[in-house]
Amino acid sequence: MAAGAATPGLFFAFAAMVLLIFASVSAPTWERISFLDATTAGATTHFGVFGYTGSKTHVGWFFPGALGDSRINDNLFHNLTYVLILIPIGAGLSGLAVLFGLCGAAYHRAGTVFMTLLAALAFLVTLVAWVIEMVLFGIARHHMRDRAIDATWGNANWIVLGALVSLFLGFFASLCGSFGRYSRRRGAAY
Repeated sequence: MAAGAATPGLFFAFAAMVLLIFASVSAPTWERISFLDATTAGATTHFGVFGYTGSKTHVGWFFPGALGDSRINDNLFHNLTYVLILIPIGAGLSGLAVLFGLCGAAYHRAGTVFMTLLAALAFLVTLVAWVIEMVLFGIARHHMRDRAIDATWGNANWIVLGALVSLFLGFFASLCGSFGRYSRRRGAAY
């Protein structure tokens, strides 16, 4: 391996990519991962990036009639559900960072430099997505609890936060790795 200094950044970028992929396939695709869980009349609805329990998978959605009210089903909140697409975009950017990190770890410093830049961009995209989804689902949770609906945070919020921390660590690890040793020592014995 030509560049062992790129390996920690590569590990963190890969971990962030996996976590963001898990968060991207949240409800309605994978019911066990959700951002908000609301229980009313004995039925639990899980909310995710591309919809909620029982809805078709699509970008941008309204809260269902029994759980949503006029305040959280207005155009502002509907548009905020479109912004959740930043989570899969962050996963894609993390994946690109991993690909460049593999090039940096196996061959050349330029791969590590590009991994650093992509990890920083993925961090910024994921930060915006995490803040918006926490605000969106936090306000929705508050409105539902005001109407005596049992609404709790889902595990995807913390999965995205873990990916955010991993991207932060991956950025700094790859930044340090881009200054690592990439050539063999003179006179090194094989």
